[in-house]
Amino acid sequence: MNTRVPPPLVVVVIGALMWCLARFSGLGNFSFEGQSLLILIFTTAGIGMMLASAFSFYRAKTTINPLDPSKASHLITNGLYAFSRNPIYLADLLVLVAWATWLGNIFNVALLVGFVVYINRFQIVPEEQALTTLFGEAYRDYCSRVRRWI
Repeated sequence: MNTRVPPPLVVVVIGALMWCLARFSGLGNFSFEGQSLLILIFTTAGIGMMLASAFSFYRAKTTINPLDPSKASHLITNGLYAFSRNPIYLADLLVLVAWATWLGNIFNVALLVGFVVYINRFQIVPEEQALTTLFGEAYRDYCSRVRRWI
C-alpha cells in the first residue's frame, strides 16, 4: 500500500493548519447564533461514528490499522458500513468541521476540502486496492452498493 501517514496524524496536521489560519489571517472570521449547538452536533456525531466504527472492527476481530488493510480478516458491511464505506474518515471530517466552526474562519473550508482530497487519494484509493485484492468480488459488490463517503 502506498500510504505512510496515519490518518489521525493527517487530522491533527489539518487541525493545526486550521488553527494557524484562523489565528493569524485576521480575514474571514465569523460567528452566528447557534454556533455552539452546531459544534456540539458535529463533535458528537463524529466521535459517535468513530466509536461505533471501531466497535465494528473489534466485534469482527479484524484489524483497524489503516496503514495495512491487507491484514483484514473480515469485510465489514453492516452497521455504519452499510451506509458509508469509510465512516471513520467521515467521522474525522465531522470533527474537523466542528473544529472549523469553533475557530470561526470561513477560509478553513479550503482545508476541509484538502482533507477530503488527500484522504481520497492517499488513503482510501490504496485501501480499496488492497481490499479488492483481499476480498475480490465481495468487495466489488459492496462498493457497487455503498458510497465511498455518504
